[in-house]
Amino acid sequence: MAHPLYVAFIWHQHQPLYKSRLSKDNFGADYRLPWVRLHGIKDYLDLILMLKKYPAIHQTVNLVPSLIMQLEDYAQGNALDPYLALTLTPVSMLIREQKGYIVDNFFDANHHHMIRPHVRYEELFQHKHIKGKEWCLDNWTDQDFSDLLAWHNLAWFDPLFWDDTDIAGWLEKGRNFTLSDRQRMYTKQKEIIARIIPEHKKMQDEGQLEVTTTPYTHPILPLLHDTNAGKVALPHMDLPTSRFQWEEDVPRHLGKAWNMYQERFGRSPRGLWPSEQSISPQILPYIAKQGFKWICSDEAVLGWSFNHFFHRDETGNICEPEVLYRPYRLDTEHGDLSIIFRDHRLSDLIGFTYGAMKPQEAARDLIFHLQAIARTLAQRQPSDNTTLDEPWLVTIALDGENCWEFYEQDGRPFFDELYSNLSQAQDIQLVTVSEFTNQFPPTKTISNTQLHSGSWIDGNFSTWIGDRTKNRAWDYLTAARQTLAKHPEATEENNSAAWEALYAAQGSDWFWWFGEPHHSSHNDMFDQLFREHLIALYQALNEPVPKYLYRPVTNPHQSPTGEQLNPCSYISPLVDGRGDEQDWEKAGKIKIGGSRGTMHRASIIPMIHYGWDHLNFYFRFDLKSGAVAGQDLPPELHLLWYYPNRFGDNSPIPLAHVPNQDPLNYNYRHHLGVNLVTKTYWLQEAVANFSWQSRYTGTKIALDRCIEIAVPWQDLHLDPDMEINLIAILADQGKFKEALPENHLIRLQVP
Repeated sequence: MAHPLYVAFIWHQHQPLYKSRLSKDNFGADYRLPWVRLHGIKDYLDLILMLKKYPAIHQTVNLVPSLIMQLEDYAQGNALDPYLALTLTPVSMLIREQKGYIVDNFFDANHHHMIRPHVRYEELFQHKHIKGKEWCLDNWTDQDFSDLLAWHNLAWFDPLFWDDTDIAGWLEKGRNFTLSDRQRMYTKQKEIIARIIPEHKKMQDEGQLEVTTTPYTHPILPLLHDTNAGKVALPHMDLPTSRFQWEEDVPRHLGKAWNMYQERFGRSPRGLWPSEQSISPQILPYIAKQGFKWICSDEAVLGWSFNHFFHRDETGNICEPEVLYRPYRLDTEHGDLSIIFRDHRLSDLIGFTYGAMKPQEAARDLIFHLQAIARTLAQRQPSDNTTLDEPWLVTIALDGENCWEFYEQDGRPFFDELYSNLSQAQDIQLVTVSEFTNQFPPTKTISNTQLHSGSWIDGNFSTWIGDRTKNRAWDYLTAARQTLAKHPEATEENNSAAWEALYAAQGSDWFWWFGEPHHSSHNDMFDQLFREHLIALYQALNEPVPKYLYRPVTNPHQSPTGEQLNPCSYISPLVDGRGDEQDWEKAGKIKIGGSRGTMHRASIIPMIHYGWDHLNFYFRFDLKSGAVAGQDLPPELHLLWYYPNRFGDNSPIPLAHVPNQDPLNYNYRHHLGVNLVTKTYWLQEAVANFSWQSRYTGTKIALDRCIEIAVPWQDLHLDPDMEINLIAILADQGKFKEALPENHLIRLQVP
């Protein structure tokens, strides 16, 4: 029997619990941040409504219980966040502190796709960007503030809703918004949010959608069971002082998620998305006992389980696809579970890279990868058939809310192109996970002794434990859990406040933001929310609150203030020489001149930003204001690549007067030269006899307020996951001037 290539998309929709259990903030809000509301009008409903045009496209959506609770709060008008509180305040009543908060926070949206396309919003943005916050506070009128309040709400409405009569009217109006306009926008937000859960239920009942769930507040179950699980992948990991080991909390989170799902969807869930795709053998019996039939994780966990490294070809496709693209059986004392593993790279392409491409090109690229997978599977099967003899399942699973603001029209053109093409494809069929596993149960088993304990990030738990700050938070959580255990009378029935506070504090998001490597402008608020949940637990038990909970978990002296910060996520900046801070927020950063305090270096190029996505890697060289190439700044910039442990020709740096010291005396493989005056560039590759030969490159460069460079990975013909090292050099007429950084290489990894 011939089979198409089966593909399962799983979209993970999640937000942590933003509602404070202590008090309202200065603006009268009990929700500390607005992201449930704003993503609620932009990302949750439209994702499934787009499917209705394409009935052949079946998908799976995961709704985390903590998100569902907050959506229902907003839909019923019971949630108030500071952004909403200010939106509903007459501008004539705003004090300077409130206006300052508005200027600071009401541009929280993607500049390229959510601010710049709207003339009035962009006008206000440029006021702040060019003239600064204080100028805005001193010169803006009440109407300016009213328009900014309105536009922040209006820009978050998904383009799918722009044909709504009210929203279309506001978009056409553009400016001179009133309090009444802003109040009506809030009403429209509640209407959209109220549709989210019922529409998911309806589409699941109709058979086009499968809805799954996650442990109640999105905790890392293996770590709740035992924080020593962190040592499975990283035996030398530093663990918290106190061992957290409360396995009874595992079934509590599963049971609450199960019950919430049944109440809202009128059936039992089949699939479980373990928080952060984190699994361990120890938690499987609880999952099976609760009644779940399948779970999902990441290819890194599968690779660790089989001690198998997934080799990829130059296009990024797996060379041994039959290992990954199938469900496996997990045996437990309470019955079997099926487990699927996502293709990490395909998921990341959607999450981090395709937004920087034209929608048609991005959709074609994804279909190209799927067809290439099918061809490789056919070539490796015993028969000579060109079609697939067995049913294979490619799983693409990712965050379903945060990436779309980087796409044109929030991803709608991309999906239209992708879904219309896949609807017509005879060799690819999109299915829900249960549709596949019901028809094709797993035939291979992963034993408990094989199954690895890990997450989607490098197959370990270091994102949530092991860092000093993360460990301190675990110690605080352990102390609170022990305090609750000393109160057997405090059951969930008669003291739900204590238990709900515990569950909230056990969510994974707080630990994600503590310590390295993740940072955001709201780090302090995540820190505060974690502590507020714990304080509420002590208060619910009438226990004294430890004094340390009134101080930040993060020690300010441990904040990243050194000379180098590693990238914390993929980036896809617009290369225009203007250095948009939002584009480079998650990039790596290297402070130049810090080790010796060289005034010239510190003033002309004080900082390098660097990062990558699956298409390019990016460099940004900050410049002193007014610096001119060929005058203050040497006229040439050279980038050189060094590949450790890779055979092939290498050549010395093709410049004069290069110091004979590490790493300048290394031999390099690739060289990109940039003339900053003429804005021309050339790529060379090392060949025999320590020579260089010209190569084609699709590099992009821009020089304005800074130097921005994008170099396509494909120009260098590198293997995925390969380590590379790079150095930048300033030169004048082919003569070395200085290296950036001055005494070490920048380390990168091909995605």
